[in-house]
Amino acid sequence: MSVLICGSLAFDTITNFHGRFAQQIMADKVHILNVSFFVPTMRREFGGCAGNIAYTLAQLGSRGAIKAAIGNDGADYVARIEGWGVDTSLLLRTADEYTAQCHIITDADNNQIASFHPGAMSRAHEQPLPDSRHGDFTLAIVAPDGRDAMIANAQALAAAGVPFIFDPGQGLPLFDGAELTRFVEQASWVAVNDYEAAMLVERMGTTIEDLSRRPNLRGVIVTLGADGCEVWQGGQCHKVAGVAAEAVVDPTGCGDAFRGALLHGLSQGWDLVRCVALGNRIGALKIAQRGGQNHRIDPALLAAA
Repeated sequence: MSVLICGSLAFDTITNFHGRFAQQIMADKVHILNVSFFVPTMRREFGGCAGNIAYTLAQLGSRGAIKAAIGNDGADYVARIEGWGVDTSLLLRTADEYTAQCHIITDADNNQIASFHPGAMSRAHEQPLPDSRHGDFTLAIVAPDGRDAMIANAQALAAAGVPFIFDPGQGLPLFDGAELTRFVEQASWVAVNDYEAAMLVERMGTTIEDLSRRPNLRGVIVTLGADGCEVWQGGQCHKVAGVAAEAVVDPTGCGDAFRGALLHGLSQGWDLVRCVALGNRIGALKIAQRGGQNHRIDPALLAAA
């Protein structure tokens, strides 16, 4: 089964603030917010949800293709992705834009504040999914990307009959209730964290329980961090326990690692609960490493999944 990953490619500049945001931000003064954080450590990582998902998927032995946009500074990133055996023929390569850039500050409680420059990502919709390629893919994910690209990718996959996961992530605020409803109507699965789940159902005017009853959806996955996940199917909730991490080093990319595992399991024909259980294990593995593409998956872990 070949997997298409629609989403962003980016470079992440990751810094650490050794205090707590809550101790520095005065809730009654946010209307005149003027705050600076001292970040003594900094590193630059390959990132973006499509790249991170593809990395984990390849680590698990699955291969696929990335549909994304990359800037004039992305040649090394493309070579890196191709080194995993991932198809890059659907990348839009721009000559006059930088690759998307995310700047992240993580505090002592693993809360994060990020700024994001879209760069080439804002043109991702200029690369359509050719009709000739529809038959190449039997599973896909529509992950955070340029707004127009997310809409176009969902429409193209639905029209081609390719089942896909709708993963709005940090792009969720870009869409109103009607647009989110359309995404959900086209998707086969929805994957969100608990905060995104609350925003999604509020904008759609529904509940997670009712959302999971929609006849086209095979499942709604709500991730709860260290507390595991909720798997909703047909109005019923199954709790999948979290996995304790050996160390909590960096949460950046944990959701993407989870989704890579989810896609791998679905591509193998596993039931959704088994897919999510693997996702929890991979997420715990990733959080013990810095960046979204530095964790290594022991074949024994997959064999035991």
